[in-house]
Amino acid sequence: MKWYRKLHWQIILGMILGLIYGIAAAQFQWVEFATNWIIPFGDIFMNLLKLIAVPLVLTSLVSGVASLSDFKKLSRMGTKTIGLYVATTAVAVTIGLLVVNTINPGDKLPAETKAKLEKQFQSNAAAKAKGESTEAARQRGPLQPLVDMVPDNFFGSASSNRNMLQLVFVSLLIGISLVQVSSEYRKPVLSLFEGMQAVVIKLVNMIMLMAPIGVFALITKTITSLAVGEDGQADLGQIGAVLGALGYYCVAVVIGLLLHTAVVYIGLLKLCTPLKLPQFFRAIAPAQLLAFSTSSSGATLPVTMRQCKEKLGVSKETTSFVLPLGATINMDGTALYQAVAAVFIAQASGMSLDMGDQLTIVITAVLASIGTAAVPGAGIIMLVIILEAVGIPGEGIALILGVDRILDMLRTTTNVTGDAAVCAVIAHSEKQLHPPSE
Repeated sequence: MKWYRKLHWQIILGMILGLIYGIAAAQFQWVEFATNWIIPFGDIFMNLLKLIAVPLVLTSLVSGVASLSDFKKLSRMGTKTIGLYVATTAVAVTIGLLVVNTINPGDKLPAETKAKLEKQFQSNAAAKAKGESTEAARQRGPLQPLVDMVPDNFFGSASSNRNMLQLVFVSLLIGISLVQVSSEYRKPVLSLFEGMQAVVIKLVNMIMLMAPIGVFALITKTITSLAVGEDGQADLGQIGAVLGALGYYCVAVVIGLLLHTAVVYIGLLKLCTPLKLPQFFRAIAPAQLLAFSTSSSGATLPVTMRQCKEKLGVSKETTSFVLPLGATINMDGTALYQAVAAVFIAQASGMSLDMGDQLTIVITAVLASIGTAAVPGAGIIMLVIILEAVGIPGEGIALILGVDRILDMLRTTTNVTGDAAVCAVIAHSEKQLHPPSE
């Protein structure tokens, strides 16, 4: 396959062309043409991402939870596996928030640039400021977030992206209920959700085909809004400031992923298994390389299972249970990236996130990661969910889409590494780890 047929290269090309066209539009007074004939395609792409978010969460979560078999018969292994996956994801999001709040990549933008972005997203910021005033926050009780998580009308939650945490909660509830009914009723309903999930994933692939055009339009919108001064003349210094801040954002994501791998995965392997680190990383290297090249932990799953079984000595029973489950609910790298991206976009657009907002990011990222399909591009759609959950403008993803592919490759590699590490830990705890002698 020629390089230009690959989607990630097309997206990068769309970003570069959008950058060039945005500068040209600002320089040669083409802004009106761009507003009328180019920028609407970015709005269409954003609407498609929001359109698919609800069915993706609903079908992925319900089918993922329901496929765990009967909860009453879940073994000790199942409880430990799910608990460890969720715990590592929560730690990943926390590490991401700590890193991004330390580096503050969005604050690297000059005040003038941030003011322009804030003006561009003015309606979203105003709605957030109105809904989260100091007085309103003071009146909220300590358990109000739990109250807000439980909807009184499921269809109301599904019809609006304003509280996606409610949709995640209801989807989990449906999945848990589904596995507790008799197989006579469960099988047809589960088949329906699995079929719907397959259709939704196909829709995701179709929508992502529009990503190069959408990125071109969104970058054009961002550049033209930043590069035109108050006097209507081009101000190209603003663009360099955005690119510099984007570099800091990439650094924040990479540092977060490296910290998570070093602290969490290596820590688990050292403390909870007899495996030597060189032995572990040599064994899973083929899976990591495939994950890096495909950006899909689902596509990498067969290789991960083979390497864990043959090179690490994990039993077939453990690999067959832990790794497919990990491909469904273990998205540590994705969740960490989403936390960093959400805070970066908020900082860049002049919005402040309090502790309550960041706690919402942790909860939403952990739960939404369970519903993230193991295919390229799904993480961006889940990012829209997290942005909506804390009132951050979804259009802000235009700032990060251009570098998303390389970060997607890195975070997928982190996801697969986590799957293998947890698999080894669970296998050792169940006395089903027998590493071959080196």
